[in-house]
Amino acid sequence: MAVALGGLGLLRGRLRLRLAAAAASPPSSSFSFSSSSSSSCLGPRAAVRRGAAARPAAGRSYGSEAKEEEELRVRYLDDEHKGIVVLGLNRSHAKNALNKNLLKMMSKAVDALKSDKKVRTVIFRSEVPGIFCAGADLKERAKMHSSEVGSFVSKARATINEMGGTQRLPRTIGVSLAKELIFSARIVDGEEAKSIGLISHVVEQNEAGDAAYRRALALAREFLPQGPVAMRVAKLAINQGMEVDLVTGLAIEEACYAQTIPTKDRIEGLLAFKEKRPPRYKGE
Repeated sequence: MAVALGGLGLLRGRLRLRLAAAAASPPSSSFSFSSSSSSSCLGPRAAVRRGAAARPAAGRSYGSEAKEEEELRVRYLDDEHKGIVVLGLNRSHAKNALNKNLLKMMSKAVDALKSDKKVRTVIFRSEVPGIFCAGADLKERAKMHSSEVGSFVSKARATINEMGGTQRLPRTIGVSLAKELIFSARIVDGEEAKSIGLISHVVEQNEAGDAAYRRALALAREFLPQGPVAMRVAKLAINQGMEVDLVTGLAIEEACYAQTIPTKDRIEGLLAFKEKRPPRYKGE
């Protein structure tokens, strides 16, 4: 199954999924998550694929490739996918468990992408067959001094929170069901993950084993034509609005829209509509 996840709250509990995933984004871009396993699913929350265990596509190149030995592979896609960046977890020997080095690389990559105005969407995926991320690297954790653990966990939380409106498990599927999954440490497949609202799409696996990634890529291409300013404030309105009551949320929405009024992108959008042509947004 292949799964694309829009939230990484899964990493915090004991909940484990048989997934291999992809997607993430800076404030003005969007994040998509894709995973692959015995089936595939994908969407704003996730995407999964059905079928045999997924494998990274062999011999395919969608952009500039990172070195094979890197635990986090960063690819800037080109041609019709220009503006999309793929972050690939690549710790096969440890099932992509988060250690200090991988966390450092993820944090550095996200910080760089946030300030890169040419980046519109980030796909965060696993390049290891059958798994997205096993959680924290407990072998490394056991060797840490107690004084190191707190800072490591804080760094991990801060890095994950940077990735595109992450919602914790109870906020995604409800408190009761979240408790059930976390307390039992149950493993769920793509079909069950979709049925409980943890992921958004389930897709059939393809021969290359990258069905979820392909679906995430298709979603990312839908995001590309949209205005960067509008995307940024929409993300802000959604993320902050979910934390407050409806009246306050509507006020946040109004304040966010006000930020688009003086922009060149807004004028360009109106002109493009009037002239019946695709808009050419510059994020200004």
